Amino acid sequence: MTPPRAGFTVAPLGPADAAAVLALNNAHRAETSLLDAQGLRALTAAAFWAAGIAVGGETGAFLIALDQDAAYASPNFLWFRARFRRFVYVDRVVTAPAHRGRGLARSLYGALTGRAAAAGHDRVVCEVNRDPPNPGSDAFHARLGFVEIGSAAIHGGARTVRYLAREGLRDGPVPGPAGDPAR
Repeated sequence: MTPPRAGFTVAPLGPADAAAVLALNNAHRAETSLLDAQGLRALTAAAFWAAGIAVGGETGAFLIALDQDAAYASPNFLWFRARFRRFVYVDRVVTAPAHRGRGLARSLYGALTGRAAAAGHDRVVCEVNRDPPNPGSDAFHARLGFVEIGSAAIHGGARTVRYLAREGLRDGPVPGPAGDPAR
């Protein structure tokens, strides 16, 4: 994996990022889910952390995560809430195709796990589609130390997901590539 170029900065998402985040999210709705402007505002307002990385003036990647206290009705989030007292849930992470393989998502996860550990969390969780398959996300999360802890059919069986967790955040953040600004 090629490390991000110098100058990439992980920064909180703000109102000025909304249009670009919506466009990137909705281009990948099969892996995430469709959002509108109101849904994005509600999601970021409820977020434990919402951040992105700009590349050449455009949103190269973003991540939105919630903790166990969020008012969020996603079946995936609720699956984790039913099983864990404390967690940080990655609701969505998307990297623009032109910027993949440069460590952007890894940088976002590294920053997230550092924030989660500082807030007393020991677990970051997420889901990855099993059907329709998402082998790139499976491989990415495996490299970061996530392991499968369950699965479910959701949306009336239209989608099957694998539930993943990375435990032991206090043992250190997600390992990043050399020069990773999130380390």
